[in-house]
Amino acid sequence: MTRNLHARAAALLATCIAVSLFSACAPLLVGGAVVGGSLMVSDRRSSGAQVEDQAIELKSLNRVREAIGDRGHVSTTSYNRLVLITGEVESEADKAAVEQAVTRVDNVRSIVNELAVMGSTSLTSRSNDTILSGKVKASFVDAKDIFANSVKVVTERGTVYLMGRVTEREAGRATEVARGVSGVQKVVRVFEILTEAELADMAPKATK
Repeated sequence: MTRNLHARAAALLATCIAVSLFSACAPLLVGGAVVGGSLMVSDRRSSGAQVEDQAIELKSLNRVREAIGDRGHVSTTSYNRLVLITGEVESEADKAAVEQAVTRVDNVRSIVNELAVMGSTSLTSRSNDTILSGKVKASFVDAKDIFANSVKVVTERGTVYLMGRVTEREAGRATEVARGVSGVQKVVRVFEILTEAELADMAPKATK
């Protein structure tokens, strides 16, 4: 790992430590990136969608607490109103209850339920996941051909989930880079796929 990679991972970790372990780690903000003379948007969601995603995550966690209390460790991550649910719960009934609770949150478009029925992971395990997310994000930055802030990284028990609005080409490249990071056991793509034409249409917005 290069010195730059260590530095970026450490910076992201410092930011993420301030976030509750009950919630997903926020993405690293790297701003726009210039490739081939074109400035690409750093976040491909509308400003309204970004605000909605923040509200969805907060409301989801409140609904989950109401549904299962302290039974388990649950994280919800929303990207463009698609909600990824990760963590551990004690039973299949609790897994279903969590999904139903999130479904009732306003503006949720779809749900990917990746909850495992097992005992909750340790704080050490969750800290390792946070560090691993930082390494993956830093690898995206160092790759230079990936718009790092267009991909949201969530890690649970060594499995890395990738979210975002990307083209099939970008999805493949991000997956390849993530798989090459030491400690990553599995990569799960939770992308919303854009066509190359749709991506091109978004580029002028970043220059305004």
